[in-house]
Amino acid sequence: MVKLADDYQTPDNKFVKLGIKIPNFNQEKVKLATKKHPVWIHFGGGNLFRAFHAVIAQELLNKNEMKSGIIVAETYDEEIIRNVYKKDNDRHLSVVMNADNTLDKELIASVAESIYYNKDNKEGWQKLALIFEQPSLQLVTFSFTEKGYKLDDGKGNLTKAAQRDMASNPDEASTNMAAIARLLYKRYLAGQYPIAMVSTDNFSQNGLELQKEIMKIAHGWVANKVVEPEFLDYLSNKNKVSFPWTMIDRITPNPSFTVAGELKEQGFEDSNIIHTKKGTNIASFTNTEETHYLVIEDDFPNGRPKLEDAGVIMTDRETVNDADQMKVTACLNPLHTALAILGCLLGYNSIATEVRDPDLKNFIINLGYGEDLPVVKDPKIINPRQFINELITKRLPNKNIPDTPQRIASDTSQKIPIRYGVTIQKYIDSAELDPQKLIFIPFVLSAWCRYLMAVNDNGEPFSPSPDPLYSELHQQVARVKLDQNNRVNVHKVLQPILSNEEIFGNNLYETGLGSIVEKDFEKLIKGKKAVRTELHNLVENHSYDLEV
Repeated sequence: MVKLADDYQTPDNKFVKLGIKIPNFNQEKVKLATKKHPVWIHFGGGNLFRAFHAVIAQELLNKNEMKSGIIVAETYDEEIIRNVYKKDNDRHLSVVMNADNTLDKELIASVAESIYYNKDNKEGWQKLALIFEQPSLQLVTFSFTEKGYKLDDGKGNLTKAAQRDMASNPDEASTNMAAIARLLYKRYLAGQYPIAMVSTDNFSQNGLELQKEIMKIAHGWVANKVVEPEFLDYLSNKNKVSFPWTMIDRITPNPSFTVAGELKEQGFEDSNIIHTKKGTNIASFTNTEETHYLVIEDDFPNGRPKLEDAGVIMTDRETVNDADQMKVTACLNPLHTALAILGCLLGYNSIATEVRDPDLKNFIINLGYGEDLPVVKDPKIINPRQFINELITKRLPNKNIPDTPQRIASDTSQKIPIRYGVTIQKYIDSAELDPQKLIFIPFVLSAWCRYLMAVNDNGEPFSPSPDPLYSELHQQVARVKLDQNNRVNVHKVLQPILSNEEIFGNNLYETGLGSIVEKDFEKLIKGKKAVRTELHNLVENHSYDLEV
């Protein structure tokens, strides 16, 4: 049996015999080089990082274009560091699940250090601060999801934790953004060294969001006389601190039990899947799809690795924004979220299986080509129509990608303003398009309100995916029952939700969509199987005349 921590540079190589591609560098030498001259830190040690960023670094190390590896910092779940990274000598197995049922396996050893970064962990708290003080550090990347950036409560008000952080010493930081700002303050004090802060989280204008939240903390510190005003000058000087925008795309589901079984059968010992106390699903391997894109604004004041040599598209901010708007707000994420919401209601537990459902497939075809594509600006580096084609015909139907609607449905309240709100705003701003003529987007929003009831299409309770606003939103619809003769005042029930600009980017009643969502919702609560009935009727009677 082969273990991750085994020596991969022996003449009689066990990894190669199992068809596992191995690094052509010495991991221990990389670790030593990283201690002397750190270059790259990544926040968020989950599956996307392991399947994508760490693989990019590995390719650059293999090509001898990087000497040091990535330092990964986890801010949320200590078990990830203790029970996964440390246990396996900071290695993992990357498994690409091809559509032809084959698996491409590679031993990833590009992580040079793993740290649990939390004020309660004094060692990690101090260690990362010392690394941030090093002039050699060039970039910091992030993938800890939308909610990791939030300093407000969903209603535009600062959380109590954020308020405490702004009034306290940086070393007492509790929110992610204050903890990151603390590190930038350490770097400022050490010599005002330049750095690129690169959000690669999956939402539009992610660099701007990171910058705004960091600046909120910094302004709070200055206002409360916690730090000197000159710190703001440092953060505001793009020759010192940049916040590049990015677009990232690689479907990376939770570790697959099927893949784990295959690996074990082939002789790979480290194939157990860990479910942490905080709900993280992670393993000694990652499984992901073959298709992937990473587009980054080329703005690095302290230099950078040759990321383009590992397939990263380096370009200007406008092109990044166009590519990101294409993907996040139109050609992928809205379709994914629609499948997640409807899949949970209809009892599916596989995205690939959903796409074989004619009603659901026709729904996302109409949503993507019919309502999203008309507002997309072609980024030129990726063809939008071909992108949707590939998504619907190759990526989503890949049964080897064990993705679930339940995973995608997580944090939907945080995703809606980007995945649907941006497109709605473009309809509002357009002289040729009318938001009140939208059909499929309002249906998704009404289905989400129906989802918040936590009752599936058979009238049975189900467990909604984690969402920071779920409890509050559920209370609004909890009294609604499935009933053909329902006498509930739908407007009274939905008005507090649909008028929430933090969720939708607009008050939906002011856009003319609120009443449309209400009418759809009335149909979806008529009784059991109402979701299926209305979904079928919609695609049968209201489909666009499309050239797919």
